[in-house]
Amino acid sequence: MDTSERYIPLNAGAHMPVVGLGTWQSPRDKAGDAVEYALGQCGYTHIDCAWIYGNEKEIGASFKRVFDRGSVKRKDIFITSKLWNSFHSNENVSKACKETLADLGLEYLDLYLIHWGLSSPAGKDKEPLDERGVLRSGSISIRETWEAMQELVQARLVKAIGVSNFTVPMLTDLLSYAKIVPAVNQVELHPYLQQERLLEFCGSKGIAVTAYSPLGRPGAEPPRSHMELPGQRLVDDATIVAIASQHGKTPAQTMIRWAIQRGTVVIPKSVTPARIKENIAVFDFELSDDDMKKISALDKRQRLVDPYDWWKIPYFN
Repeated sequence: MDTSERYIPLNAGAHMPVVGLGTWQSPRDKAGDAVEYALGQCGYTHIDCAWIYGNEKEIGASFKRVFDRGSVKRKDIFITSKLWNSFHSNENVSKACKETLADLGLEYLDLYLIHWGLSSPAGKDKEPLDERGVLRSGSISIRETWEAMQELVQARLVKAIGVSNFTVPMLTDLLSYAKIVPAVNQVELHPYLQQERLLEFCGSKGIAVTAYSPLGRPGAEPPRSHMELPGQRLVDDATIVAIASQHGKTPAQTMIRWAIQRGTVVIPKSVTPARIKENIAVFDFELSDDDMKKISALDKRQRLVDPYDWWKIPYFN
């Protein structure tokens, strides 16, 4: 694979590495080591973070260790973080961004995303629920939040801004007033939830798409919050296993390769060194058109990340 194909251009002018290390659900005592190993030993140049993950300080310490050694330079690493729901007001957007920068030990972010297209009241409770278990809504419009996000670019705190978990109606509304078009929409994408129409729409607007939860999620316990998800082992799917075997690759590598060939960025998460290394070893093979069609036929529109499960909000309905 040509080196240039390891990146996709963003409408903001930067080039985003197509494979990154996700850090969602990475424990604090393991997140920093995972990032350090990915950057120092495996050739990753893209790390995906978020304030709500609760591990940015540990990741920031790993950045310092890596950058201080000098073999990896800050300018060569693409770092993303995300604005949480309770910081959507104009005065809080900048504060939240600066807190993330301080925790990560950075002067700027390459990409800053609105994590969800809704606001909740500011306060100590990150996910305030009412007596019925429904997330308490804030009074901040996405327009106010986006205008504050645009100011971060002008202040050079971030190089690009975007969104996460935005539907087409949300994007359409945002585009009606945005002076800066979102560079990225980060959404759940995997063979069982392919979202072709959303991809098509984002492509028509020059918005790149990042796929999170690209391998499904193991486990069987029902979710109790946004930090826990139901299990779904896509790595055991017979079609994916068969295609992987033909290429001498793992099912995980096959799904990552599928995501890349769809034109999306992919951010598989792991804190296990062998898996971290495996997940980026996807540039020495290519899926055939027939392979791609077989995986495309697996779409079940099966969503694993559904806020109704923990906030009782039918966000995607």
